[in-house]
Amino acid sequence: MITCDFLVIGAGIIGTSIARELRARYPDAGVVVIDKEKAPGAHASGRNSGVLHAGFYYTADSLKARFTREGNAALTAYCLDHGLPINRCGKLVVARDEAEDRLLDELLRRGRANGVELQEVDEKQAREIEPRARTWRRAIFSPTTSSADPHQVLGAMVRDAERAGVRFRFGLPYQEAGNDGMVRAGDERIAAGYVINAAGLYADRIARDFGFSRHYSILPFKGLYLTSDEPPGAYRVHIYPVPDLEYPFLGVHFTIKVDGTAKIGPTAIPAFWREQYQGLDRFRLNEFLDITRRSLGLLFHSEFGFTRLAVEELRKYSRRRMVELARELVTDLDASRFRRWGRPGIRAQLYDLRRRRLEMDFVLEGDGRSMHVLNAVSPGWTCSIPFARYVIDQVEHRLTTKASVNA
Repeated sequence: MITCDFLVIGAGIIGTSIARELRARYPDAGVVVIDKEKAPGAHASGRNSGVLHAGFYYTADSLKARFTREGNAALTAYCLDHGLPINRCGKLVVARDEAEDRLLDELLRRGRANGVELQEVDEKQAREIEPRARTWRRAIFSPTTSSADPHQVLGAMVRDAERAGVRFRFGLPYQEAGNDGMVRAGDERIAAGYVINAAGLYADRIARDFGFSRHYSILPFKGLYLTSDEPPGAYRVHIYPVPDLEYPFLGVHFTIKVDGTAKIGPTAIPAFWREQYQGLDRFRLNEFLDITRRSLGLLFHSEFGFTRLAVEELRKYSRRRMVELARELVTDLDASRFRRWGRPGIRAQLYDLRRRRLEMDFVLEGDGRSMHVLNAVSPGWTCSIPFARYVIDQVEHRLTTKASVNA
């Protein structure tokens, strides 16, 4: 039997950051992290774009706005302090027509409200920043948007956590929370003083064992990229379209990787089971049936245009369609240079069953026994360090409330 003061479920960037914060605040506490995979970052944390976002897409009252700017600075400093590669290339947000040009004003307003450094540039200035950029009259340049290597960053954080005394147990899948207060994982029984669930794609299921996530469900969306075979520096900066602010997705864009090469994407294709990466890999019949049933319902009853989203995203399985969308952002795009599909990722997007809409912000639920990170999608990687502090603040609040009630 394993005993600990804190049990963290999930060894991605969020779970690992939470474990590090726990040891920083409680140096004498026993902290254990379990993960069903054999190594950290097998899912979203190791499959994301690696972009360190600046934080100007989000409304000022959101947790995403609160933590993205701070997280960008914290993760940038972490990479520099640990000698990890980082590409501080910046990002252009370009407008494709007059309607999108008007939406740039809203992004600028949000950026100012969130304290994010932004530069409004005209078409000529945009081309000076990125000679291949195409925009309608003007664009936004974000100098603090950059790229890092998700695997290297997470690997360094796991090593830091282990040196601080955190115990990681890989290949130990969560099974259930027993009525006896024990957590069962693999063949182990775990007696934990407090449980923090950062399990990503399965966070909602685990939360239900503790009485939470009653009105939420995870909807998986597959993200695919096409990688360019052009040499590093062929594109200088990230190039993004103006996003549809009604959706949590940012549309097909150019991402500059940490090595200076480019890729286009991602998709946001509805997946039919939670880990539908390739073919029938990791197929689970119960998930397929549940998600198919829910998706069919959304075709007729949703508040966010699921049908339109699904149809458009499914078209992006076509390399030709992806290139067409990318060509709207740049001049001189050679489609023959984008032929190789990158490693797919799955976005663990939370869906509100009552309001029939996708959750746009981070979502936590918990009490004096457990805390559940239900929605920590993009820019969760960027936000991971300050977000972990916030999670532990919420844990401490629940524990203090529990103590006062029992006193």
